[in-house]
Amino acid sequence: MRIIGVAESDSYLKWGAALLGRAPDDWDRRLMIVEGALTVTAAQERACVHGTPFEGSALPRVAYKDLVERITAERPDAVLVAAHGPLARVLIETVARVQPRPVILSGLPGISIPVTWLALERRAQADLMIVHSKREVREFRALSVARGWDHRLALASLPFADRERPHRGTDLVFAAQSVVPRTEPDRMRVARLLVRAAQAHPHRRVVLKLRGTAGEPQTHRDDLPYPALLERLAPLPPNLAVSTVSMARALDTAEGLVTVSSTAAIEAIARGVPVIALDVFGVSDELINPVFTGSGLFGDERAVVDRAFRTPRPEWLDDNYLHDPADDDWAPQLEELVRRRRAGELPPRAPLPRVGGPLRAAWHRKRVLGRHDRSLAGVVALAIGLPLRRAVHFVNSIRAPRSAS
Repeated sequence: MRIIGVAESDSYLKWGAALLGRAPDDWDRRLMIVEGALTVTAAQERACVHGTPFEGSALPRVAYKDLVERITAERPDAVLVAAHGPLARVLIETVARVQPRPVILSGLPGISIPVTWLALERRAQADLMIVHSKREVREFRALSVARGWDHRLALASLPFADRERPHRGTDLVFAAQSVVPRTEPDRMRVARLLVRAAQAHPHRRVVLKLRGTAGEPQTHRDDLPYPALLERLAPLPPNLAVSTVSMARALDTAEGLVTVSSTAAIEAIARGVPVIALDVFGVSDELINPVFTGSGLFGDERAVVDRAFRTPRPEWLDDNYLHDPADDDWAPQLEELVRRRRAGELPPRAPLPRVGGPLRAAWHRKRVLGRHDRSLAGVVALAIGLPLRRAVHFVNSIRAPRSAS
């Protein structure tokens, strides 16, 4: 079976490369990068494919306008769309035009609790949607049914959670996130905590692990980067380091990992690295940390300074990302869908109804791809849509109730 991955941003390229790397050995696995607003840099690409079969080779980069032609020439049995939600919908709709139509699969690259209807809606036209825990399968399926949809869901172990890679280190690694916590006071609180943790143990490093360097495109934009916040606290302890290596490399020298809600926690747990899920900002859907409820991983600032790392409760693991890999069913499900497609038994999935028809679709595509969409329809939709959008916002602002003075 031949499968091609189409990826764009950092987190999704990392996921796509790792997932295809875990596919059966007899599959012909290929990976390409589609050019878009969040396309990875060469440095990000190297970090994303580290430890996968794609390491050491430059991945082909394909313009969006050439995507259908390129995939058609490859004649894959299946295409993995590894992209953030808005772009995933555009790419899935595009791949669906390839003839003969390949089986289309997509998914999410990390912790997806709480589940959201948007994640399903944007991937509704995919034949298979991959998630990474028994809990996610259960909750996404319930949400799909409640919405009157019929998504096919498949379980895959989180592909970059390496259970066999040993570690031995003394670093406290903090996995930075761009949108959690979100406010400047909360992010400054984290910056101060890292300084305190470094001062408390001057002979052991505190490593601020960033997703990329300043100016690089990322899946989630970081408007309050920690390095800039730490500059306000200078002079900094010499054992407080900033790193942009892959998470796998950062964990090689970790004593423990600290995060608010990063999927890096699962990577750490898989390798036996203890974790603190920082709960000083609360537990809420906005913080993406309710998944850790019952895990035994929550801890406060004192725990971080004291390096009082936690190990998860065994009863939490099976339902939350650390199930037995033998329970994974994504590869058998995909092989069965490919068999059905070859036999002419797999009708294409229709996109969900969308108000606005082709013009709305062109507007959405242009908004997502920007200068990488050179279609006339996109230009026309943008010319019509921008003034209309501004008018709607103006009317809504007039109608909005004014606060009492």
